[in-house]
Amino acid sequence: MNKIKKIFKRGGGSGGFTLVELLIVIGLLGAIALIVIAAINPIEQANRARDTRFKADSAQLISAIDRYFAARSEFPWVTLVPATNNEDPYGFVSAGDEGVGICGATCVDPGFLIANDELKTEFKNRDFIEEHLGTDNSKKIFIGKATGTSSSIYACYIPMSKSSRQNAAASDDVYTLEASGARVVVVGADPTAQWVALDYYVCVPE
Repeated sequence: MNKIKKIFKRGGGSGGFTLVELLIVIGLLGAIALIVIAAINPIEQANRARDTRFKADSAQLISAIDRYFAARSEFPWVTLVPATNNEDPYGFVSAGDEGVGICGATCVDPGFLIANDELKTEFKNRDFIEEHLGTDNSKKIFIGKATGTSSSIYACYIPMSKSSRQNAAASDDVYTLEASGARVVVVGADPTAQWVALDYYVCVPE
């Protein structure tokens, strides 16, 4: 008789959890879920993936411009405007600019790099090309070159992940971009600052 009473006390004869026990388990599962989400930090992971993609696309773009120059002895912007020459500065413009060579005049037609098979046609559909005419520089890749034939061409973008900013700041690889195509090093850049507002960039090559 006592055994029967105990069973009914635990939930009407089912032998299951009481309401209080269920609430405790749900609370514990919720706490564990919050800890896991905090550890994974999906926003940071997404920003890292975006930075990795921008870095890879920047490297491809620089390589394509170098190949174009090796094959034709001129940069795409010199082909576009013959009055310029290879020693002239080119700086810094969005990668969707016609002179870079991804887009034609309206970005509907392919630019010199795509027309000459230095880049795949799909490159024209990258998100930083779609954002070419927008005002948010954090969504763009910029191309520039300082005066002199031997000057490197740089592809620069604003990193969004904390880890990318910390690494760049620690190695003094943070820059502001000049209209002349030159980069200016930001020594001691604060990785926690508002890089978008400050126009702080990392570049390929570093």
